[in-house]
Amino acid sequence: MGEPWTVAGDGLRLTVRLTPRGGRDAIDGIEALADGRFVLKVRVRAAPSDGEANAALTALLAREFDLPRSAVTLVAGATARLKTVALMSVPAALDERLRDRLASA
Repeated sequence: MGEPWTVAGDGLRLTVRLTPRGGRDAIDGIEALADGRFVLKVRVRAAPSDGEANAALTALLAREFDLPRSAVTLVAGATARLKTVALMSVPAALDERLRDRLASA
């Protein structure tokens, strides 16, 4: 299966398909879209209003990958279901953490 992330400068760019009001905060694995792209499926309890779901997404990713919240930034898709998130850290370490986390998802 493909990877929903790419190395970018001093971190990774992660493509996420976010489901707000998903009942729980969780990473559900990787999904292939119809156009061949791969995304990380994430659900959060927060509603998609006033940026609550985006804030919950960045908090969840920071917690899951042991990063400070300031190292997780939404760079595209603020009002869309598909989002691009920048994770700022050593790319090799992030890549390893993502693979480990997704192996258990």
